Amino acid sequence: MRSRRDRLIAVLVILPSLMLLGIFVYGFIGQTLYVSTTDWGSGANAALALNPETHSVGLGNYRELFTGFLDIRFRQDMVNMLFFTLLFVVASLLLGLLLATLIDQRIKGEALFRTIFLFPMSLSFIVTGTIWRWLLQPSGGVNALPALIGLPAGRFLWLSDRSQTLAFNYQKLPYYLVVGAMVVLAAGAIFYLARRRYRTAGFLAIPAAVLLAWVAAGGTASYNVLAYPEPHGLNFALLGIVLAATWQMSGYTMALYLAGLRTIPDELREAARVDGASRFQVYRHVELPLLMPVTWSAIIILGHISLKIFDLVFAMAGPDNAPTSVPAISMYLTTFRGNQFAKGASVAAILLIMVSLLIIPYMVTSLRPRSAK
Repeated sequence: MRSRRDRLIAVLVILPSLMLLGIFVYGFIGQTLYVSTTDWGSGANAALALNPETHSVGLGNYRELFTGFLDIRFRQDMVNMLFFTLLFVVASLLLGLLLATLIDQRIKGEALFRTIFLFPMSLSFIVTGTIWRWLLQPSGGVNALPALIGLPAGRFLWLSDRSQTLAFNYQKLPYYLVVGAMVVLAAGAIFYLARRRYRTAGFLAIPAAVLLAWVAAGGTASYNVLAYPEPHGLNFALLGIVLAATWQMSGYTMALYLAGLRTIPDELREAARVDGASRFQVYRHVELPLLMPVTWSAIIILGHISLKIFDLVFAMAGPDNAPTSVPAISMYLTTFRGNQFAKGASVAAILLIMVSLLIIPYMVTSLRPRSAK
């Protein structure tokens, strides 16, 4: 049993760290949230004045970002970030799993290959961005590779490409949100129905049916975010950023999957083979399900990186290249170039909320005592 003296010493030892954490992390987060509710930088006084006059505007800055006529770039940046996150996470997971599966075959020179695949992770995003900016020059780099074997040189513009695909009308955002919620609820209902958990399936199916009836009756027709159409979509220029980010982080994902594969007992594989399972069936029904915790951990880590990505985009395309811009770039430009500190703080708060929605549930689940699970 620990004595009261031991507890007091432990508290005194960690108290300085807690104070510094409270001031320089949570204190500054609170200050940022407060600034985001003011008009600092958009009022009559100079933003860099010694004692600038600020007024509370509530959630006005957030409303301007999502519905203001002049903030169309921020909304496209949000779309860019969502597409980048999806492509980057999926590509890193698939490539990392492939590399881990190949190395797990106990190939000759395994240590060398592990080192080669992990090496990009040792580089900073600034170095990676600089390297890939050279490689993705439209007049050279990757585009020049076909010419080495006598084929015509590539013509893809990479980071300077202005074309889009998967375009949608931001004006109809409420409709898309309702349909997305309906699809998620319906998928959950089917998932639990297949496992004969009828009560949970019904709990999800009822709101899905209500949303379906509401959409079919045109209930979302009168709810528009904007008074005018505003198309957004996936910019092809983002593919270069995704390529560079995947090159750097797939080795890390490989290491996670390889560690997971090495912890699977051989007895499970042998038991499956005795039951007549082929090598692919063992991989599909034994190894992949046991790798799900690793997959979720990788998704959380990669998603956290992608949501706040800044340095890689800045190094590869610069801050003024709109097709590859992300909210962190908008925050930088709004705050330090436009001196609109309140609006920049609002962008930072939005990024904080998005990262928190990803990290906090994972941490709560991971730190929960096993007996409570």
